[in-house]
Amino acid sequence: MVSVIIFTAHFIFLAFIVYKKWKTESASSALINALLIIILFSVGWSVTTMLAKMIFDPAGLGEYYKRDDISLTLLALAELFFYKFYYGKEKITAAGKGK
Repeated sequence: MVSVIIFTAHFIFLAFIVYKKWKTESASSALINALLIIILFSVGWSVTTMLAKMIFDPAGLGEYYKRDDISLTLLALAELFFYKFYYGKEKITAAGKGK
């Protein structure tokens, strides 16, 4: 269940960024940002899975929080800080264009 929530949050974030970039910049910018998010998710999940395998056994921390859920949670936290830094600098002006 945890993994479904994290995947859904990533999908919603991806759709939001694509929509925002498409409206404020261009379709190519939206596509590049979508590819960035997908690549960072894929590589980040591999890295956090490797870290979780070194620290936790396959059972994880309980019946509903397995090792894969732990790695996805670590990924989501790391991405939260990165995307806050990466997308947090943009300010929307009255004309709708980002600075």
